[in-house]
Amino acid sequence: MVIEFPSEQWKDYELLDSGEGMKLERFGSFILSRPEPKALWDKGLSEGEWKSLPHTRFTPGAGFGKAGKEDSGTWERLRKMPDQWWIRYRDMFSLRLGLTSFKHVGVFPEQASNWEYIFRETKGIADKTGTRPKVLNLFAYTGAASLAARCAGADVTHLDSVRQVVTWAHENQDRSGLDGIRWVVEDAMKFARREARRGNTYQGIILDPPAYGHGPDGEKWKLDECLFDMMKNIGQILAPENSFVVLNLYSNGFSSVLGETVVRQALNLAEDIPLETGELVLRDSLGKKLPLSIFVRLRRS
Repeated sequence: MVIEFPSEQWKDYELLDSGEGMKLERFGSFILSRPEPKALWDKGLSEGEWKSLPHTRFTPGAGFGKAGKEDSGTWERLRKMPDQWWIRYRDMFSLRLGLTSFKHVGVFPEQASNWEYIFRETKGIADKTGTRPKVLNLFAYTGAASLAARCAGADVTHLDSVRQVVTWAHENQDRSGLDGIRWVVEDAMKFARREARRGNTYQGIILDPPAYGHGPDGEKWKLDECLFDMMKNIGQILAPENSFVVLNLYSNGFSSVLGETVVRQALNLAEDIPLETGELVLRDSLGKKLPLSIFVRLRRS
C-alpha cells in the first residue's frame, strides 16, 4: 500500500490546517473553513487565525453525517468573495468552484494523484498504440478526471446521474480550452451493463462511486450492495491489454485491502497479477496528514 499526496507544484490549493472535525483550505485566492469528520486531532493554528483567515465558513444542518448522508447547511460569509470562482490545475485544466449546500465546492483536491495517474496511463497507451484510447469516467462529478484523460489524448465518455454536475463539467472543459468529451446523464450500472451487452470496451475506466446515490430515473445505488456487481460489469468492458482501471472509495468502512479483494475477485485476477493500492492523503501546512480516500489501480500491458 502506498500513500499519495497532491503535487507541491499545484499552487492553487493548500490545506492550511486541520483538526477538531474541521479543515481550513485555500482554493486560489479564497480560504474556506468546513467540516471534516476524519480530522480527529487538535487544530494547529490559533482560534484567532481560524476566525480571521477564512473568507467563508460552512455550518451544517441538524443530523449532518448521520445515516451515511449529509444534510444541507449554510455558508457564512466572513470576508468578501464571489459565489463562484476558477482555479487552475497546474498547466492542464481549469475548474470552476462554487459554494454548494452540501459543503462541497466542485473539486476533491486529494484526487490530484489519481488525475496524474490517469494522464500518465492514458498518454502511455496512446504513445504505445498510436491510437486515441477510449476512457470511461463513471460517477464523474465535475470532471477533473475526464479532463486529465482528455489532456492526454483520450476519447472520453463522462457519465453522471445528475444533469447539473454534468453541465458543470462541460463548463470546466470549455474553460480549459478542450473539447470532444461525450457527456452522458444516466445510471452508471445501467450504462455499464448495456456496454457489456454491446461488446464495447474501453482502455481506461475510472470509478469514484458514492456511498449512496440515485440514478436519473430513481435507480438506487448503495456502495456495499452494488460495488461488486459493478466491478464484474467493468471486467466485461475493460480492454484485455493496454488498459487500466482506477477505483476510488470514500466510505469509512472500506479499506484498501477490501477494495483490492473486490477488484481481484470481480475481475477474476490471479494473485500474481499486481494491483496498486493505497490512500489519498492531504498534508496540512503544519505537517498533519489527513487521509480521505483509498484507491485500487489495475494496469494491463
